[in-house]
Amino acid sequence: MRARLFHLHALSALHCGTGQSVGVVDLPIARAKATKLPIVPGSSLRGVMRDAVATNSETDAEALFGPRSVTESAEVFAGALAVGDASLLVLPVRSLGGIVCYATSPFILSRYARDLERAKKSPPPIPTPEDDQALVAPESANRVDGKVVLEDVDLTAREDEAADQWAQQIADLLHPDDKDSRRDVISRFAILPDDVMDFLSETATEVRARVAIDAETGTVKGGALWYEENLPAESMLWGVLALSSSFRPDDDRTEDDLAGLLPKGGPLLQLGGKASVGYGLVRFLTEEDAS
Repeated sequence: MRARLFHLHALSALHCGTGQSVGVVDLPIARAKATKLPIVPGSSLRGVMRDAVATNSETDAEALFGPRSVTESAEVFAGALAVGDASLLVLPVRSLGGIVCYATSPFILSRYARDLERAKKSPPPIPTPEDDQALVAPESANRVDGKVVLEDVDLTAREDEAADQWAQQIADLLHPDDKDSRRDVISRFAILPDDVMDFLSETATEVRARVAIDAETGTVKGGALWYEENLPAESMLWGVLALSSSFRPDDDRTEDDLAGLLPKGGPLLQLGGKASVGYGLVRFLTEEDAS
């Protein structure tokens, strides 16, 4: 069994919720218990991936994910694919210069680097900005008079070679065939202090007000106002897939054989809730897409 990296690139607001309210937000997004950083649960991704594979072959879907239902004990076997949670890699944040900044931090990059190594890739060194600094690539579009101003946070911009290397590696993995998109990621990328990133991960997500309309009056129903939290469009996440040889009886396909069944070419998937209003459109990329 080998770890394989995958990435998610949000093309619209993304809501993978917790099913319970927190404070003034009625429908918050899922977050890791210890860090409070946004995640996309592997269970949310697994079902969507299964449907994508089953469109071509239910037999292939069973080999990867196991049987949909079990009627006899002889039909019980495990799926060959394990899908991990997707963790936040880059958060798009409103910027005074360059409109938007693609922000990350040393804490996030250290965990990303660990998974890159598991997937047999070499990560750049991880720089550590000072408390009032944002590390950027030389061609950064986010600088205004030597500052990077994000929401209510004012940081000193500092060019950093490692930040440039990280920007290029992430851009190459997310946009292997799109030169303009790679340039956009590199020019707006910044490594922020961990405490600043922690603050922005709580305050720079989208919170949208939603209402229900009374069909008879055409006006808002009484008490039918609620607030939803979303990861904003252009958010970038990563996770790990673990793939083994098939456990399906009479199926001798190896791990490499089954890897060819995974969605490729950056297909569009729709994750989480609120699909009817356009939430959850993401590009799904495996390491094969970047090779």
